[in-house]
Amino acid sequence: MRPAFTRALVSATAVVGLAVGGLAGASVSSAAPASDVMSAALPQVVSAQYDNLGLNTARAKNWQRWLKDLGQNPGTIDGKLGTASWKAAQKEFGFRGSDVDGIVGPKTIKGLQKHLNYWGGYGLAVDGKFGAETKDAFWKFNA
Repeated sequence: MRPAFTRALVSATAVVGLAVGGLAGASVSSAAPASDVMSAALPQVVSAQYDNLGLNTARAKNWQRWLKDLGQNPGTIDGKLGTASWKAAQKEFGFRGSDVDGIVGPKTIKGLQKHLNYWGGYGLAVDGKFGAETKDAFWKFNA
């Protein structure tokens, strides 16, 4: 299995290759500048290595310790919520198979909201949106 960054790089390269190849047959007036094609593909490749969802390093370490205490493997307790930390969280939330991807998307946010409601009694709407209430609850939970 390829590391996530390698998969993202290969995917972005394929997108750029298809875009550039598609532009080869376009007229000069309809072709997008190459810099526009590249900038459209780069955000998928150049992404944050971790996502603390508003937590500082100390509180992110608390989250990692919490996951470890629950029997999950969040990786190094370093205060950087990277792929290993989010995979551990997803497993704790009950995700299985391909849903355990370490990506913080709406499914993961729903899992986090359910988790915060269960363990902290926050009464959050389980909507998959990381709004102010969810951010505040996550911050308080990891104090």
